[in-house]
Amino acid sequence: MATPNFWHQLHLHRPQLKRLAVLGIFVAGLFPGTAHAQREAERSRKGKVTGITVNNLPAYDDRWFHPGLYLAFSGTRFMLEQSQYYIDTKQVTANSIVSPSFGVGLIGDARLGGPKSPFILRFAPGVLFSSRRVEFESSGYPAPDSVVTQEITSTVLQFPVLLKYQSDRRRNTRAYMIAGISPNLTVGNRRDDGLRNVLRVTDSDLTIEYGVGLDLFYPLFKFAPELRFSHGLGNILINRSDIFSRSLQSLRTNAVTLYINIQN
Repeated sequence: MATPNFWHQLHLHRPQLKRLAVLGIFVAGLFPGTAHAQREAERSRKGKVTGITVNNLPAYDDRWFHPGLYLAFSGTRFMLEQSQYYIDTKQVTANSIVSPSFGVGLIGDARLGGPKSPFILRFAPGVLFSSRRVEFESSGYPAPDSVVTQEITSTVLQFPVLLKYQSDRRRNTRAYMIAGISPNLTVGNRRDDGLRNVLRVTDSDLTIEYGVGLDLFYPLFKFAPELRFSHGLGNILINRSDIFSRSLQSLRTNAVTLYINIQN
């Protein structure tokens, strides 16, 4: 009886074995190793080992610059102020509606000072796909007891410059506060509906930003959920002759955003 050939049974030839070896090395590099993690023994007061703690990315703070990217999920609205025209005529009543928005961008963190410095300068340019709405309720225009929604859907380029103050690292976590300003530039507005897109705003804005976050260290990257508040500093309403614009004195942007930051 012929002896079966093991390699032929598995259909593994020399080129295939080389590919599998390269793939195995690549996959092994994705798992925690001594280059990405540092193990420390937890001891009781009597010196007995009670557990093992793995410190991920132990040399993370030795580098002065850290790139990354983020995803942003926002609830945006206008802070509005009624005009004298509204007070005199009371034809329409305005109410700002919270609307969802989505953003994506890059992160560049530069440490200010030595490895132990708690201050980080962050530049995080990105693009925001924003939708903001204002409901106008009227007793006479354009119809009795009607509600007309004005919607401003924009694509906005954001250029935030932020100062981050971080606490001392405790194992694989670290809390931080962040604040700064963000110049914003609108590069596109959707104005498909002549009735819903009557209200107009300027193409530029400046917002103040502040929030809190938590750095979570993993073997290959740092993950940081962050909650940030944003308030526009200037009036972005464009004065026009329509009844909606004349009923408002000012419009300022306002947003609450959950950022998902990933850095290496």
